[in-house]
Amino acid sequence: MRPPKKASPSKDETALLPPFPCLSLAQIVVPETPAQFERAAAEIAAAGVVGFDTESKPTFLKDEKSQGPHIMQFALQDKAYIFQLHHRFSHEVLVDLLQAESLLKVGFGLESDHAQVQSRLGVQIAAVLDLDRIFRQEGYPNSTGARAAVGIVFQQKFHKSKKITTSNWAEARLNERQLLYAANDAYVALRVLEGLNRPLSDLPIAGLTRTQTQAGPSAPTTL
Repeated sequence: MRPPKKASPSKDETALLPPFPCLSLAQIVVPETPAQFERAAAEIAAAGVVGFDTESKPTFLKDEKSQGPHIMQFALQDKAYIFQLHHRFSHEVLVDLLQAESLLKVGFGLESDHAQVQSRLGVQIAAVLDLDRIFRQEGYPNSTGARAAVGIVFQQKFHKSKKITTSNWAEARLNERQLLYAANDAYVALRVLEGLNRPLSDLPIAGLTRTQTQAGPSAPTTL
């Protein structure tokens, strides 16, 4: 039996809600050296479940092909790591994280991310959960993004700036507003998954082998 259809809160409705508590700049780490990438990757892998997202420099010409993703974000409970892909030595640790079936990557609207990651790094993302699929199971027929999800789960406001969304993510040094935007895009996904309070074994996790699909990822069974 299908659940009854539900309506996501509008932008005007969520604008009236109290703000979602985001990560601060002090909680954002941007590795730059091989050693820093190795340490970051080890902490991310140990977390088992992380918020995940990517950002790419926008394209404006009709036939222009994106060269992204230019950054990848991994959010933990108290911090976020932002990997800039212009650091070539970041690619090896990123490939390991993306292919790890023991690391659940949670985000919103990750379909386009799959194609870009495949094009840029030549790998498929394993153990990935697009939260939109959960909200569809709950009866929300339209795509549910971070703003609406925070309104539904926490009755709080999560603002996303279109100006920052379309900024140049290929810059060698990102500005403070870009760092906050990118980090919290991933962080909010992790928090929403926690707020949904569903066992990981019941979630529509994609990118697992048949054995792992039957048993669930070797990440923690609950958050």
